[in-house]
Amino acid sequence: MKNGPVQPVTRPCSSEEVRMPHISPTMGRFGLSLLRHISALPSSFSAHRATRTCCLHQPRVSIGSLSSHSCQLRRTVSTAVSHHIQELSGPEQRLLDKLYDGLIGGQRASLAESITLVETQHPRKKELAQVLLQRVLAYRRQQESRNGGKPVAFRVGLSGPPGAGKSSFIEVVGKMLTGRGHKLAVLAVDPSSCTTGGSLMGDKTRMTELSRDMNAFIRPSPTSGTLGGVTRTTNEAIVLCEGAGYDIVLIETVGVGQSEFAVADMVDMFVLLIPPAGGDELQGIKRGIIERADLVVVTKSDGDLVVPARRIQAEYTSALKLLRKKSKSWNPKVVRASSHTSEGIPEVWAKMESYRDAMLASGELQGRRRAQQKVWMWSLIQESVLCHFQNHPSVGEALPRLEERVTRGVISPGLAADLLLKAFSSSSS
Repeated sequence: MKNGPVQPVTRPCSSEEVRMPHISPTMGRFGLSLLRHISALPSSFSAHRATRTCCLHQPRVSIGSLSSHSCQLRRTVSTAVSHHIQELSGPEQRLLDKLYDGLIGGQRASLAESITLVETQHPRKKELAQVLLQRVLAYRRQQESRNGGKPVAFRVGLSGPPGAGKSSFIEVVGKMLTGRGHKLAVLAVDPSSCTTGGSLMGDKTRMTELSRDMNAFIRPSPTSGTLGGVTRTTNEAIVLCEGAGYDIVLIETVGVGQSEFAVADMVDMFVLLIPPAGGDELQGIKRGIIERADLVVVTKSDGDLVVPARRIQAEYTSALKLLRKKSKSWNPKVVRASSHTSEGIPEVWAKMESYRDAMLASGELQGRRRAQQKVWMWSLIQESVLCHFQNHPSVGEALPRLEERVTRGVISPGLAADLLLKAFSSSSS
């Protein structure tokens, strides 16, 4: 795969997922239902679908024929969704109706329960979560069409090393935004222990004032072993928050290193927070995360740290000039702020608004969101493929022997990986 390293999963696959490798684990019975409807299509459609990858070698395929197949596929997906909804029991249908009505009505309890449903690992509840998400997505599309095709919410990702003051920064900014009439949702991701699997979930305790604000919603979530600073369900939680009427969504990630910045692939704007002792400009250049930042905020710029903060601001401003420009409409900025005195906080939000307006006017923000959906689709595909690989009978049979030979130094890890992939591909074909 060419979409980055495959991340390890932390749950076993079900037997249906092993038998049906092309079905995402999040689809379950819905995916099986979809396959049944596709298999019932005329053979002409099946043949076209099977040869879609070599369409360049079929110049005589008419546009009208392709359009009819496309319409037929859309009808098939719609029929599969309807069939899946018909399979819901009475209590399940009432639960989804209650969650959906409460969600779009702005009820915080319904939003919290919906996110819990999305985060669950229970197979049937994951299917119910997908039905709920489809309804919320349809509602969001209606809202965006009324807004002239523009997004109804602004997504901001906040990242930085541990101790940069991310939670304190969110509290001050959040109170300012709710005071201006905005509805703010905060998705705070806490790191999980590598030994016990537990998570402290302490971000909300630092936001005492914001957590009592009725126009703010704070949801802490554990990483549960997911690399990249966010969980695999964070993207779906963002959709639910937007459906509940929150026009600003802040995603606070765990303290990051040099490459864990997956949050940049799910937000409109990526903000990097650094403390005054964040290293020199050479460190800023070589740190991979700085290349993804749309705004760099030097925190704790008060008291004795004002002078170091100014120095870091100047050095990172110089560092950003050496990086390749990633947007035609925006040049990354470096600003200073203090959560303790609130100095510089309004200026930080002003920069965020300037970024949003510039990206909306140029259409880059909408394009970025479309590209992000593709990135996350492939991310879930990679997770599903790895899950199927790990549970494949041929791999399971050869794995203990190869692991033992690798640990004894008889063969290299690369050769063992090649042998496992060969066993997987030969038996799959």
